[in-house]
Amino acid sequence: MKLDNMFKKMKPAAAVRGGASAGKPEVPEGLLRRCNKCHGAIIAREVEEQYYICPKCGGYFHVPSNRRISMIADPGTFQEWDKEMPAGNPLQFRGYQEKLAQLRKKTGLKEAVITGECHIEGYRTAIAVCDGRFLMASMGETVGEKLTRCIERATEKQISVVILACSGGARMQEGIVSLMQMAKVSAALRRHSDAGLLYISVLTDPTMGGVTASFAMQGDVILAEPGALIGFAGPRVIEQTIRQKLPKGFQSAEFLLEHGFLDAIVQRQEMKRELGKFLRLHSENCGAEAEVVQKITESRCNTIEKESNESGQSTVCKVSSERSFTVGLLKKSCKKSAGKPEERMESQDAWQRVQCSRSADRPVGMDYIEALFTDFIELHGDRQFGDDAAIRGGIAYFRGKPVTVIAQQKGTTTKENIACNFGMPKPEGYRKALRLMQQAEKFHRPVICFVDTPGAFCGMEAEERGQGEAIARNLFTLTGLRTPVLTVITGEGGSGGALALAVADEVWMLENSVYSILSPEGFASILWKDASRAKEAANVMRLTAQDLQKQGIIERVFPEGEHYTREHMEPVTELLGAAMEQFLQQQSRQTDEERLKCRYARFRKF
Repeated sequence: MKLDNMFKKMKPAAAVRGGASAGKPEVPEGLLRRCNKCHGAIIAREVEEQYYICPKCGGYFHVPSNRRISMIADPGTFQEWDKEMPAGNPLQFRGYQEKLAQLRKKTGLKEAVITGECHIEGYRTAIAVCDGRFLMASMGETVGEKLTRCIERATEKQISVVILACSGGARMQEGIVSLMQMAKVSAALRRHSDAGLLYISVLTDPTMGGVTASFAMQGDVILAEPGALIGFAGPRVIEQTIRQKLPKGFQSAEFLLEHGFLDAIVQRQEMKRELGKFLRLHSENCGAEAEVVQKITESRCNTIEKESNESGQSTVCKVSSERSFTVGLLKKSCKKSAGKPEERMESQDAWQRVQCSRSADRPVGMDYIEALFTDFIELHGDRQFGDDAAIRGGIAYFRGKPVTVIAQQKGTTTKENIACNFGMPKPEGYRKALRLMQQAEKFHRPVICFVDTPGAFCGMEAEERGQGEAIARNLFTLTGLRTPVLTVITGEGGSGGALALAVADEVWMLENSVYSILSPEGFASILWKDASRAKEAANVMRLTAQDLQKQGIIERVFPEGEHYTREHMEPVTELLGAAMEQFLQQQSRQTDEERLKCRYARFRKF
């Protein structure tokens, strides 16, 4: 409170610089700062020591580029690139060179971006950090050239790129030359991407104009700090153009996350750790580590088979005509079952299985992700419209190997079901899945999908945003995706909404899951004009896992136990895990061309 009172008595200039005037209290230079959000007076040193975050309201201050680097880079590892680079004046804009000279003297910076190489959590990385103190970090010829050289060197060195963006946009004083930097930096990033390398874009406050419309939004992963202003046209320009007051939070990082343009919002103090996670997942060593793990675990399936045989309770799951696979016993679940798993799998009728697949306490998508994978990092958004909670996806490790995992998600409560639309994805959900699949292909990660949906959402907004096109695009892309794809149907597999994640090298089903052209109710309504005949329709449709395996539609069926719930899913996930491990080992022995040929033949036979 005393600090606030002292701040009120000071002139604004003195408040910023710590200067004094006649009759006013003298404050040591640089001692105090005012928070632009809560307007409280705070001790500058405390702010600098706490990641430039206001201790009163948690508001973020702008961070000088050198301090930003010290927050991100491992100590003593940063080496600057292209420190000295002459600045041009392509328009011969009057006073521009003098303005640049003044800023260099005032800020100690040569230009609005610092580039170089460092280690982040031990991983070698090219880094570029924009500094808003220098002409609002606007992008002129020198900024564009420094960024381009940084990306080119990263491509040559085969390392990832991290750019922390902050900018008012293109630099007006350099006219069309500034505009050309957008294309130049984008071209360098395309070459970096074509080399199969990772680019992480971190958006800070503000990131606007030509920077947003180029490198800021071109990351394989796009992160942002909380509350950052991000957009193309500034709020003032928009309001003056449309003569309307913009809603609160418009163009904020939170707004962009909701609308599908960010993967995540990361607190400043967590940024280094999060960057380290992504770099680890995409590092050169990941492949080697995974190879070692695979060698160590090559005998695991044999061990499981041996243990199962010794116990006398092994379960055989039939696969394609080329091979069979012996899996472990169903520990807890089988003990509770009335008969052998194979007998139970044949005993229930189709309608009973439909009811089981819809059970409220049945495991949902995220349950499988948590049970089977480690270090899962969820990625968000389709980069076009929104982030659909009915499809969850991201990157994780499966027994030491990085994979992309995508799951259709139902809720476990009414509130959760409403939030994820009862597991019925919208176009933005399928486009998010597609984005993650294509990213997996770039980084040579297998794709593992978990399907559980009554079907794609059918509503006016879904049709307006192209539901059919979104599903069609997934089918088209998956047929040629040059990385292994495995799909497990864990509950309902409804129509094209399920198929959009099931154009795979193999499709597996759990014992009481179903997979069909549409729901039995819909089938009965269309063919017999009587939805009450749903039970009869279920038997006619041949939609059970057992029926589909006999038809060659799917490769494997996994027993569940008598009453399959989230509390009793461990035996099933053990079976799945062992089978997934064998699948990935088999796929690793195929070339991309062989895999695509087999995938084509798989669907060509129907």
